[in-house]
Amino acid sequence: MGWLALDDTDHLGGGCTTYTLFELIQNLPDEYTASEFRLVRLYPFARQRTRGNAAVAVKIDGDNYEVLLSFLDLWWNENILPLKGMLTQSDDYHRKQSPTDPGMVWFEEQPNESTYWDCVTREVTLVELPAATKSWGGHGKIGATAAIAWPSREYTFEAISWRTKKSVEKSSDRKVDLVRLAEIDEDPNTFMSRDLRSNSVLISPRGNCPVLFGLRAKTFESAKNGCEFLIESNNTESVEGYVVFQTNQATDDHLGDEMSSVVDSIEIKKRGTVKILCDNGDELMAFAESGDVKILAQWLKSGDEVQYNGMKNEDNTIHLERLQVLSAAPEKHRPKCSECDSTLKSMGKDQLLRCPKCRKRFADQWINVERIPPFSKWVQPPKDSMRHLSKPITW
Repeated sequence: MGWLALDDTDHLGGGCTTYTLFELIQNLPDEYTASEFRLVRLYPFARQRTRGNAAVAVKIDGDNYEVLLSFLDLWWNENILPLKGMLTQSDDYHRKQSPTDPGMVWFEEQPNESTYWDCVTREVTLVELPAATKSWGGHGKIGATAAIAWPSREYTFEAISWRTKKSVEKSSDRKVDLVRLAEIDEDPNTFMSRDLRSNSVLISPRGNCPVLFGLRAKTFESAKNGCEFLIESNNTESVEGYVVFQTNQATDDHLGDEMSSVVDSIEIKKRGTVKILCDNGDELMAFAESGDVKILAQWLKSGDEVQYNGMKNEDNTIHLERLQVLSAAPEKHRPKCSECDSTLKSMGKDQLLRCPKCRKRFADQWINVERIPPFSKWVQPPKDSMRHLSKPITW
């Protein structure tokens, strides 16, 4: 028994690491069997990362691995190495793209899980990797090694189906039975299939890649059954095949413990993005696309105590993935006149208050008025803006 993994074969204009693995496994020599397919998302801020930022791995069983390694050498040279150097830039895509640099690794024993935790929480270089039994290629070896090192103590599943080559060549528009998808969405074990707020279908990617859809679920059975239910419909296009992957999606593996602090100030930027300065030195960012997180961040005032979680970017700002108010600082209001109910006004620094209507004077004072947050519990971005790794707060 051993583990095979690969990464970094896709770019904005095409390619798909899951399909690259699927094709390889479909052509394995007959004496080998594949099982325990994995899809592992990695550090979201890695500077050189693929379109989906995911690596894949599979366990392979057989008696004599010399034949397998000879097959992998040939397959690498003929089918994966030619994928190196692909690059598609887009004015609509917000981050810098790097040319594809595929990597493949074979481990007879799983490496220490510390490699996975490094790769999901920070930038990792090739020189930091444990030595594989055999490896091929370049940068993709990082994600590939992490996929094998993943301890998979907490996990979800994703059933990924692939379009036929004819469909990919014909059009980037995908045909999936949305009526059946709505039925699948009623299964409490499926998640992140649709965002009813924006009327978005979240299982199908955009662009010219081979994936038809990826159905996410808490259980293997719900992922498999839902996938087959969609595929069997006459209103879903033909597929090349499908695989149910065990994944680290919706596990929060990339996050540390929740943090808390008191708000010093907030700054509302372009498109409603909010920068929150905290008294512990943290700088929090609630982006325009973050929905309720942005709304709650805009409501905050100096003195509010908040709890939060997110990842620290290279500029040391924390990109919020969830936020809640622990306690809200009260608003200070001037009292009303006891005679005519008008709001009192200050006569100047360290002076009395005076009613602007009846001119009666009162001692200088403030009244604390409770502020009620727009949300009483945790909030996180809407489904179509959440990271794949983020755990839904409803869980």
